[in-house]
Amino acid sequence: MSLFWKLCDQSQAAQRAFSSLAVTCQCEGEEINDNWMSRLTRCEVKGRTYYVKEYKTRGKNLRRLLGRSRVRAEWENVQLLSHLGIPTLRLVAYGEVNGYFGSYSGAMVTEEIPDVRDLAEMVEKKEWNIQGKPWIDEVMGKLAMLVRLMHQKKFVHNDLKWRNILVSSGDKVEVYIIDCPAGRQLNSAFLLPFFERGVIKDLACLDKVGQHALTRTRRLRFYLRYAGQNKLDLEHKIRIGKILTFFKGRE
Repeated sequence: MSLFWKLCDQSQAAQRAFSSLAVTCQCEGEEINDNWMSRLTRCEVKGRTYYVKEYKTRGKNLRRLLGRSRVRAEWENVQLLSHLGIPTLRLVAYGEVNGYFGSYSGAMVTEEIPDVRDLAEMVEKKEWNIQGKPWIDEVMGKLAMLVRLMHQKKFVHNDLKWRNILVSSGDKVEVYIIDCPAGRQLNSAFLLPFFERGVIKDLACLDKVGQHALTRTRRLRFYLRYAGQNKLDLEHKIRIGKILTFFKGRE
C-alpha cells in the first residue's frame, strides 16, 4: 500500500479538518454532486469555506491502471496554472492512497474564492447581458489573454467550458480558470499535432456557449485578441473553421 498526503494550509482549522486523507474524506457539509467517480462537498471550517473533492477511483479507462490518477492530474494542473500566472483555485490539501487488491482513494481540498460566479450560470440565469457592454468586454478581454498565455506555455485545458470560468462580482473584474483534470502540457515537437487539436478543442468549448451569449463581433474580437492579430489571415480563417465545426457530429 502507498499513501501520499500534503497539507498546504498551516492554519489550525485546516490542520484539524484536513490532517489526513481519512479525516478529509469524513468531512461533513453540503453535497454538491456525487457519481461513480467522485464526490464534491462544500464544508465550513471556522468561518472559511472549502470544497472537498473525493475520488473513488483512479479514473476512466487506462487511468485505472497506468499513468497519473485523475485527482493527481487535477492537483498538479492547479499547481501548474498557478505557476504560469493564471488565476485559479487555491490548494489546501491533496493526496491519494493505493490500497491492497486494487482499492483506491484520493482527495483534493480547495478554498472557496469569495464573490465569484461561473459564466455558464450567469448565462443560464439571464444575468450575463444585464452586466453591460463594458463589463462583458473586460471579462472576455481578460479571458482571451489568459487562454493565450495558457496556450503559449503549451498547456491545453481540454474542458474549457463556461462553467469552468469564474468571474468576480465586485467592481474589479477578476477571471479564474478552474477544473482541468484532463489538462496537459504538451511541450515536445512530437506532440505538436495533439497540442493544436487541444487548442482548437479549448476554443471550441468556449464558443459553444459564446455563440449564444456573444455577438458575432465580440466573438471575433475575442479570437483576434487571443491570437494577437488585428485581422484574420488565411491561417486563422482555417483555424476558425475548425473551431466552428469541432463538435459537429460529436454530440
